[in-house]
Amino acid sequence: MSNAILDSALTRRALLGGGAAFTVLGFPVPFARFLPAGMQPVAFAQESGLPGKSGLSILSDRPVNAETPPHLLDAAVTAGERMFVRNNGLTPNVSAEDAANWRLTIDGEVDTPLDLSIGDLRSEFEEVSLQLQIECGGNGRKFMTPAARGNQWTFGAVSCANWTGVRLRDVLQRAGSKSTAIYTGHYGADIHLSGDPEKSPLSRGVPIEKAMEPHTIIAYAMNGGEIPILNGYPLRLVAPGWPGSCSQKWLTRITLRDREHDGEKMTGQSYRVPRYPVAPGTEVPDADMEIITSMPVKSLITAPQTGARVGANETFEVRGHAWAGDNDVTAMDVSIDFGATWTRAELSPPVNRFAWQHWRADISLPEAGYFEVWARATDDEGRMQPATQPGWNPRGYLNNLQHRIAVFAL
Repeated sequence: MSNAILDSALTRRALLGGGAAFTVLGFPVPFARFLPAGMQPVAFAQESGLPGKSGLSILSDRPVNAETPPHLLDAAVTAGERMFVRNNGLTPNVSAEDAANWRLTIDGEVDTPLDLSIGDLRSEFEEVSLQLQIECGGNGRKFMTPAARGNQWTFGAVSCANWTGVRLRDVLQRAGSKSTAIYTGHYGADIHLSGDPEKSPLSRGVPIEKAMEPHTIIAYAMNGGEIPILNGYPLRLVAPGWPGSCSQKWLTRITLRDREHDGEKMTGQSYRVPRYPVAPGTEVPDADMEIITSMPVKSLITAPQTGARVGANETFEVRGHAWAGDNDVTAMDVSIDFGATWTRAELSPPVNRFAWQHWRADISLPEAGYFEVWARATDDEGRMQPATQPGWNPRGYLNNLQHRIAVFAL
Protein backbone atom coordinates (compact mmCIF):
# COMPACT_ATOMS: atom_id res chain seq x y z
CA MET A 1 0.00 0.00 0.00
CA SER A 2 1.28 3.48 -0.83
CA ASN A 3 1.44 5.99 1.98
CA ALA A 4 2.56 8.85 -0.28
CA ILE A 5 1.56 12.27 0.95
CA LEU A 6 -0.67 14.38 -1.25
CA ASP A 7 1.24 17.45 -2.39
CA SER A 8 -1.90 19.44 -1.78
CA ALA A 9 -5.30 18.97 -0.21
CA LEU A 10 -6.42 17.78 -3.63
CA THR A 11 -5.20 14.59 -5.22
CA ARG A 12 -2.59 15.02 -7.91
CA ARG A 13 -4.92 13.24 -10.31
CA ALA A 14 -7.57 15.92 -9.75
CA LEU A 15 -5.06 18.72 -10.18
CA LEU A 16 -3.38 17.26 -13.22
CA GLY A 17 -6.59 16.29 -14.96
CA GLY A 18 -4.77 13.33 -16.46
CA GLY A 19 -2.09 15.50 -18.08
CA ALA A 20 1.65 15.64 -17.55
CA ALA A 21 1.85 19.19 -16.20
CA PHE A 22 0.64 20.55 -12.88
CA THR A 23 -2.27 22.88 -13.66
CA VAL A 24 -4.88 24.88 -11.76
CA LEU A 25 -8.11 25.67 -13.61
CA GLY A 26 -6.28 24.99 -16.87
CA PHE A 27 -3.26 27.19 -16.15
CA PRO A 28 0.26 25.81 -15.59
CA VAL A 29 1.84 26.41 -12.15
CA PRO A 30 5.53 27.15 -12.76
CA PHE A 31 6.49 26.98 -9.08
CA ALA A 32 4.29 23.99 -8.17
CA ARG A 33 7.27 22.19 -6.66
CA PHE A 34 7.40 24.81 -3.90
CA LEU A 35 3.75 24.49 -2.83
CA PRO A 36 3.88 23.29 0.81
CA ALA A 37 2.56 19.80 1.46
CA GLY A 38 -1.12 19.84 2.37
CA MET A 39 -1.71 23.40 1.17
CA GLN A 40 -4.44 23.90 -1.41
CA PRO A 41 -4.02 26.46 -4.22
CA VAL A 42 -6.05 29.51 -3.26
CA ALA A 43 -7.93 29.40 -6.56
CA PHE A 44 -9.48 26.13 -5.44
CA ALA A 45 -10.41 27.60 -2.08
CA GLN A 46 -12.19 30.41 -3.91
CA GLU A 47 -13.97 27.97 -6.20
CA SER A 48 -14.68 25.38 -3.46
CA GLY A 49 -12.88 23.00 -5.79
CA LEU A 50 -12.41 19.91 -3.67
CA PRO A 51 -12.26 16.69 -5.68
CA GLY A 52 -15.64 14.99 -5.82
CA LYS A 53 -17.33 17.82 -3.88
CA SER A 54 -19.79 20.51 -4.92
CA GLY A 55 -21.03 23.58 -3.06
CA LEU A 56 -19.10 23.03 0.19
CA SER A 57 -17.67 25.94 2.19
CA ILE A 58 -13.99 25.47 2.99
CA LEU A 59 -13.02 26.26 6.57
CA SER A 60 -9.37 25.28 6.30
CA ASP A 61 -7.11 23.76 3.69
CA ARG A 62 -4.34 22.27 5.84
CA PRO A 63 -5.85 19.93 6.83
CA VAL A 64 -8.91 20.05 4.59
CA ASN A 65 -12.12 20.90 6.44
CA ALA A 66 -15.30 21.88 4.64
CA GLU A 67 -18.97 22.03 5.57
CA THR A 68 -22.19 21.79 3.60
CA PRO A 69 -24.70 24.66 3.51
CA PRO A 70 -27.95 23.35 5.05
CA HIS A 71 -30.05 23.73 1.88
CA LEU A 72 -27.65 21.37 0.08
CA LEU A 73 -28.46 18.64 2.62
CA ASP A 74 -32.11 18.47 1.59
CA ALA A 75 -31.91 14.97 0.05
CA ALA A 76 -33.05 12.05 2.19
CA VAL A 77 -29.64 10.39 1.71
CA THR A 78 -26.50 12.50 1.56
CA ALA A 79 -24.66 12.28 -1.76
CA GLY A 80 -20.89 12.02 -1.76
CA GLU A 81 -20.50 15.44 -3.35
CA ARG A 82 -22.47 16.98 -0.47
CA MET A 83 -20.74 15.18 2.41
CA PHE A 84 -18.74 17.41 4.73
CA VAL A 85 -15.00 16.88 5.16
CA ARG A 86 -13.27 16.76 8.55
CA ASN A 87 -9.61 15.81 8.24
CA ASN A 88 -6.90 15.93 10.89
CA GLY A 89 -3.94 15.14 8.65
CA LEU A 90 -3.09 14.96 4.97
CA THR A 91 -5.24 12.85 2.69
CA PRO A 92 -3.36 9.70 1.58
CA ASN A 93 -2.90 9.14 -2.14
CA VAL A 94 -4.78 5.88 -2.75
CA SER A 95 -4.64 4.34 -6.22
CA ALA A 96 -6.88 1.52 -7.44
CA GLU A 97 -3.93 -0.82 -6.95
CA ASP A 98 -3.48 0.43 -3.38
CA ALA A 99 -7.17 -0.25 -2.70
CA ALA A 100 -6.92 -3.76 -4.18
CA ASN A 101 -4.01 -4.49 -1.82
CA TRP A 102 -5.46 -2.74 1.23
CA ARG A 103 -5.04 -4.59 4.52
CA LEU A 104 -6.85 -4.28 7.83
CA THR A 105 -5.14 -5.56 10.97
CA ILE A 106 -7.12 -6.65 14.03
CA ASP A 107 -4.88 -7.18 17.05
CA GLY A 108 -4.39 -6.45 20.73
CA GLU A 109 -6.60 -8.19 23.27
CA VAL A 110 -7.73 -10.92 20.85
CA ASP A 111 -7.14 -14.67 20.67
CA THR A 112 -6.34 -14.67 16.95
CA PRO A 113 -4.96 -11.52 15.29
CA LEU A 114 -6.36 -11.00 11.79
CA ASP A 115 -4.90 -9.58 8.58
CA LEU A 116 -7.78 -8.98 6.18
CA SER A 117 -8.14 -7.61 2.68
CA ILE A 118 -11.28 -5.79 1.57
CA GLY A 119 -12.02 -8.92 -0.47
CA ASP A 120 -11.84 -10.97 2.73
CA LEU A 121 -14.31 -8.65 4.41
CA ARG A 122 -16.71 -8.93 1.47
CA SER A 123 -16.51 -12.72 1.18
CA GLU A 124 -16.14 -13.93 4.76
CA PHE A 125 -18.64 -11.76 6.68
CA GLU A 126 -22.30 -10.86 6.33
CA GLU A 127 -22.74 -7.64 4.36
CA VAL A 128 -25.03 -4.94 5.70
CA SER A 129 -26.25 -1.65 4.19
CA LEU A 130 -27.50 1.03 6.57
CA GLN A 131 -28.28 4.73 6.50
CA LEU A 132 -26.06 6.14 9.23
CA GLN A 133 -25.54 9.71 10.31
CA ILE A 134 -22.06 11.06 11.02
CA GLU A 135 -21.53 14.45 12.65
CA CYS A 136 -18.42 16.33 13.70
CA GLY A 137 -18.28 16.82 17.47
CA GLY A 138 -17.62 20.53 16.85
CA ASN A 139 -20.64 21.13 14.62
CA GLY A 140 -22.11 24.45 15.80
CA ARG A 141 -18.84 25.68 17.34
CA LYS A 142 -19.13 29.05 15.55
CA PHE A 143 -22.02 30.01 17.81
CA MET A 144 -20.18 29.51 21.10
CA THR A 145 -19.64 32.67 23.18
CA PRO A 146 -16.87 33.37 23.97
CA ALA A 147 -15.36 31.82 20.86
CA ALA A 148 -13.93 28.34 21.23
CA ARG A 149 -10.79 27.04 19.58
CA GLY A 150 -11.13 24.99 16.39
CA ASN A 151 -12.79 25.07 12.98
CA GLN A 152 -15.77 27.40 13.13
CA TRP A 153 -18.43 24.96 11.95
CA THR A 154 -21.96 26.34 11.63
CA PHE A 155 -24.60 23.65 10.96
CA GLY A 156 -23.23 21.69 7.99
CA ALA A 157 -20.76 19.22 9.52
CA VAL A 158 -23.29 16.39 9.38
CA SER A 159 -24.35 13.76 6.85
CA CYS A 160 -26.47 10.64 6.48
CA ALA A 161 -25.34 8.36 3.66
CA ASN A 162 -26.06 4.73 2.94
CA TRP A 163 -23.02 2.76 4.09
CA THR A 164 -22.24 -0.80 3.04
CA GLY A 165 -19.81 -3.04 4.87
CA VAL A 166 -19.60 -5.55 7.68
CA ARG A 167 -20.37 -5.32 11.37
CA LEU A 168 -17.30 -4.57 13.45
CA ARG A 169 -18.78 -6.98 16.00
CA ASP A 170 -18.57 -9.88 13.57
CA VAL A 171 -14.91 -9.19 12.80
CA LEU A 172 -13.99 -8.86 16.48
CA GLN A 173 -15.82 -12.09 17.26
CA ARG A 174 -13.82 -13.83 14.52
CA ALA A 175 -10.63 -12.57 16.16
CA GLY A 176 -11.82 -13.74 19.55
CA SER A 177 -12.23 -10.63 21.71
CA LYS A 178 -10.80 -11.37 25.14
CA SER A 179 -12.63 -10.57 28.36
CA THR A 180 -9.86 -8.06 29.08
CA ALA A 181 -10.79 -5.95 26.04
CA ILE A 182 -12.63 -2.82 27.15
CA TYR A 183 -11.76 -0.28 24.43
CA THR A 184 -10.79 -0.09 20.77
CA GLY A 185 -7.99 1.92 19.21
CA HIS A 186 -8.26 2.94 15.53
CA TYR A 187 -5.55 3.82 13.02
CA GLY A 188 -5.69 5.15 9.46
CA ALA A 189 -3.39 5.82 6.52
CA ASP A 190 -3.66 9.62 6.65
CA ILE A 191 -0.40 11.50 7.19
CA HIS A 192 0.54 13.83 10.02
CA LEU A 193 0.74 17.48 8.96
CA SER A 194 4.46 17.41 9.69
CA GLY A 195 4.92 14.64 7.14
CA ASP A 196 6.52 12.47 9.84
CA PRO A 197 5.39 8.86 9.16
CA GLU A 198 5.99 8.01 12.83
CA LYS A 199 3.32 10.46 13.96
CA SER A 200 -0.42 9.81 13.78
CA PRO A 201 -2.79 12.72 13.06
CA LEU A 202 -5.71 10.90 14.70
CA SER A 203 -6.15 7.65 16.60
CA ARG A 204 -9.43 7.49 18.47
CA GLY A 205 -11.38 4.58 19.92
CA VAL A 206 -14.68 3.59 21.51
CA PRO A 207 -15.73 1.42 24.47
CA ILE A 208 -16.13 -2.24 23.55
CA GLU A 209 -19.91 -1.94 23.98
CA LYS A 210 -20.09 0.62 21.16
CA ALA A 211 -17.79 -1.51 19.01
CA MET A 212 -20.12 -4.48 19.47
CA GLU A 213 -23.26 -2.47 18.69
CA PRO A 214 -24.61 -3.96 15.42
CA HIS A 215 -24.78 -0.58 13.64
CA THR A 216 -21.06 0.08 14.07
CA ILE A 217 -19.62 -1.10 10.77
CA ILE A 218 -16.44 -1.33 8.73
CA ALA A 219 -17.56 0.28 5.47
CA TYR A 220 -16.13 -0.30 2.00
CA ALA A 221 -18.89 1.35 -0.06
CA MET A 222 -21.18 4.37 0.16
CA ASN A 223 -24.46 4.95 -1.67
CA GLY A 224 -23.76 1.91 -3.83
CA GLY A 225 -20.36 3.12 -5.03
CA GLU A 226 -16.90 3.95 -3.81
CA ILE A 227 -16.39 6.02 -0.68
CA PRO A 228 -15.13 9.51 -1.69
CA ILE A 229 -11.38 9.82 -1.16
CA LEU A 230 -11.84 12.77 1.22
CA ASN A 231 -14.28 10.67 3.28
CA GLY A 232 -12.07 7.62 3.74
CA TYR A 233 -11.72 5.59 0.53
CA PRO A 234 -11.32 2.65 0.36
CA LEU A 235 -12.15 1.59 3.95
CA ARG A 236 -13.44 3.38 7.01
CA LEU A 237 -15.17 2.80 10.29
CA VAL A 238 -18.66 4.18 10.89
CA ALA A 239 -19.58 4.51 14.57
CA PRO A 240 -22.88 6.41 14.14
CA GLY A 241 -24.34 8.77 16.71
CA TRP A 242 -20.94 9.52 18.26
CA PRO A 243 -18.45 12.23 17.21
CA GLY A 244 -17.30 11.64 13.66
CA SER A 245 -13.70 11.35 14.88
CA CYS A 246 -14.60 7.88 16.18
CA SER A 247 -15.30 6.78 12.60
CA GLN A 248 -11.68 6.43 11.49
CA LYS A 249 -11.07 7.04 7.78
CA TRP A 250 -8.59 5.19 5.54
CA LEU A 251 -8.80 2.43 8.15
CA THR A 252 -5.75 0.17 8.49
CA ARG A 253 -5.83 -1.18 12.04
CA ILE A 254 -8.15 -1.76 14.98
CA THR A 255 -6.50 -2.84 18.20
CA LEU A 256 -8.37 -3.94 21.31
CA ARG A 257 -7.11 -2.41 24.52
CA ASP A 258 -7.38 -3.43 28.17
CA ARG A 259 -7.69 0.25 29.08
CA GLU A 260 -9.15 3.44 27.66
CA HIS A 261 -7.37 4.18 24.39
CA ASP A 262 -4.73 6.92 24.62
CA GLY A 263 -4.10 7.56 20.92
CA GLU A 264 -3.77 10.94 19.26
CA LYS A 265 -6.69 13.25 20.20
CA MET A 266 -7.99 10.87 22.87
CA THR A 267 -6.38 12.69 25.80
CA GLY A 268 -6.15 16.23 27.15
CA GLN A 269 -9.14 18.28 25.98
CA SER A 270 -9.64 16.78 22.52
CA TYR A 271 -13.22 15.58 22.02
CA ARG A 272 -13.86 16.08 25.73
CA VAL A 273 -16.16 18.32 27.75
CA PRO A 274 -16.15 19.31 31.44
CA ARG A 275 -17.64 16.83 33.90
CA TYR A 276 -19.60 19.70 35.45
CA PRO A 277 -21.13 22.97 34.19
CA VAL A 278 -18.66 25.83 33.84
CA ALA A 279 -18.99 29.55 33.27
CA PRO A 280 -18.17 30.68 29.72
CA GLY A 281 -14.45 31.24 29.30
CA THR A 282 -13.44 29.04 32.23
CA GLU A 283 -10.13 27.19 32.04
CA VAL A 284 -10.88 23.56 32.89
CA PRO A 285 -8.11 21.16 34.05
CA ASP A 286 -7.58 18.12 31.85
CA ALA A 287 -8.40 15.89 34.81
CA ASP A 288 -11.92 17.36 34.90
CA MET A 289 -12.71 16.60 31.25
CA GLU A 290 -14.63 13.53 30.05
CA ILE A 291 -14.81 11.87 26.64
CA ILE A 292 -17.80 12.70 24.43
CA THR A 293 -19.96 9.68 23.64
CA SER A 294 -23.47 10.10 22.20
CA MET A 295 -24.19 13.34 20.34
CA PRO A 296 -27.13 15.52 21.51
CA VAL A 297 -30.52 15.97 19.86
CA LYS A 298 -30.39 18.26 16.81
CA SER A 299 -32.34 19.29 13.73
CA LEU A 300 -31.73 21.09 10.49
CA ILE A 301 -33.93 23.15 8.16
CA THR A 302 -33.04 22.19 4.60
CA ALA A 303 -35.87 23.94 2.71
CA PRO A 304 -36.50 26.69 2.03
CA GLN A 305 -33.05 28.21 1.89
CA THR A 306 -32.48 31.05 4.32
CA GLY A 307 -33.42 34.37 2.69
CA ALA A 308 -36.35 32.88 0.78
CA ARG A 309 -39.18 35.11 -0.46
CA VAL A 310 -42.77 33.89 -0.07
CA GLY A 311 -46.19 35.44 -0.39
CA ALA A 312 -47.88 36.70 2.78
CA ASN A 313 -50.68 34.33 3.87
CA GLU A 314 -49.58 31.77 1.29
CA THR A 315 -48.85 28.26 2.55
CA PHE A 316 -45.37 26.89 1.94
CA GLU A 317 -43.48 23.82 3.09
CA VAL A 318 -40.65 23.81 5.60
CA ARG A 319 -38.69 20.58 5.89
CA GLY A 320 -35.46 19.07 7.16
CA HIS A 321 -33.88 16.31 9.22
CA ALA A 322 -33.49 15.52 12.92
CA TRP A 323 -31.25 13.13 14.86
CA ALA A 324 -30.26 12.42 18.45
CA GLY A 325 -27.06 10.40 18.77
CA ASP A 326 -27.87 7.05 20.39
CA ASN A 327 -31.49 8.14 20.85
CA ASP A 328 -34.54 8.73 18.65
CA VAL A 329 -36.29 12.01 17.99
CA THR A 330 -39.91 11.87 19.18
CA ALA A 331 -41.16 15.38 18.43
CA MET A 332 -40.40 18.20 16.02
CA ASP A 333 -41.75 21.74 16.30
CA VAL A 334 -41.38 24.95 14.32
CA SER A 335 -41.94 28.59 15.25
CA ILE A 336 -42.42 31.75 13.18
CA ASP A 337 -42.61 34.21 16.10
CA PHE A 338 -39.13 33.86 17.61
CA GLY A 339 -40.16 30.96 19.84
CA ALA A 340 -43.22 32.58 21.44
CA THR A 341 -45.44 29.79 20.07
CA TRP A 342 -44.70 26.46 18.40
CA THR A 343 -46.43 24.28 15.82
CA ARG A 344 -45.95 20.52 15.69
CA ALA A 345 -44.33 19.23 12.49
CA GLU A 346 -44.80 15.84 10.86
CA LEU A 347 -41.93 13.55 11.83
CA SER A 348 -41.00 10.29 10.12
CA PRO A 349 -39.37 7.38 11.94
CA PRO A 350 -35.77 6.52 10.96
CA VAL A 351 -35.36 3.91 8.20
CA ASN A 352 -33.02 2.15 10.62
CA ARG A 353 -31.48 3.03 13.95
CA PHE A 354 -28.94 5.89 13.67
CA ALA A 355 -30.45 7.25 10.43
CA TRP A 356 -31.64 10.81 10.64
CA GLN A 357 -35.40 11.42 10.65
CA HIS A 358 -37.17 13.58 8.09
CA TRP A 359 -39.71 16.19 9.10
CA ARG A 360 -42.00 18.68 7.36
CA ALA A 361 -44.56 21.34 8.16
CA ASP A 362 -46.92 23.57 6.14
CA ILE A 363 -46.83 27.13 7.42
CA SER A 364 -47.86 30.63 6.32
CA LEU A 365 -46.74 34.08 7.36
CA PRO A 366 -49.59 36.38 8.46
CA GLU A 367 -48.41 39.63 6.87
CA ALA A 368 -45.64 41.18 4.79
CA GLY A 369 -42.32 41.56 6.55
CA TYR A 370 -39.29 39.77 7.94
CA PHE A 371 -39.79 36.44 9.70
CA GLU A 372 -37.61 33.65 11.05
CA VAL A 373 -38.47 29.97 11.06
CA TRP A 374 -37.02 28.17 14.06
CA ALA A 375 -36.78 24.38 14.36
CA ARG A 376 -36.75 22.42 17.62
CA ALA A 377 -36.33 18.67 18.10
CA THR A 378 -37.06 16.62 21.24
CA ASP A 379 -35.59 13.18 21.90
CA ASP A 380 -37.06 10.10 23.56
CA GLU A 381 -35.72 11.16 26.95
CA GLY A 382 -37.50 14.53 26.78
CA ARG A 383 -34.34 16.52 25.99
CA MET A 384 -35.09 19.49 23.76
CA GLN A 385 -32.91 21.76 21.63
CA PRO A 386 -32.29 25.14 23.29
CA ALA A 387 -32.59 28.52 21.54
CA THR A 388 -29.05 29.45 22.60
CA GLN A 389 -25.84 27.55 23.33
CA PRO A 390 -26.63 24.79 25.83
CA GLY A 391 -23.48 25.12 27.89
CA TRP A 392 -20.05 26.47 27.11
CA ASN A 393 -16.97 24.24 26.97
CA PRO A 394 -13.34 25.05 26.05
CA ARG A 395 -13.38 23.35 22.62
CA GLY A 396 -16.93 24.30 21.59
CA TYR A 397 -18.34 20.78 21.30
CA LEU A 398 -21.97 19.58 21.35
CA ASN A 399 -23.63 22.89 20.51
CA ASN A 400 -27.18 21.89 19.60
CA LEU A 401 -28.90 25.25 19.53
CA GLN A 402 -31.95 25.51 17.30
CA HIS A 403 -31.42 26.06 13.58
CA ARG A 404 -33.25 29.10 12.20
CA ILE A 405 -33.65 30.64 8.77
CA ALA A 406 -34.76 34.05 7.49
CA VAL A 407 -37.91 34.28 5.34
CA PHE A 408 -39.30 37.44 3.76
CA ALA A 409 -43.07 37.68 3.23
CA LEU A 410 -44.08 39.86 0.28
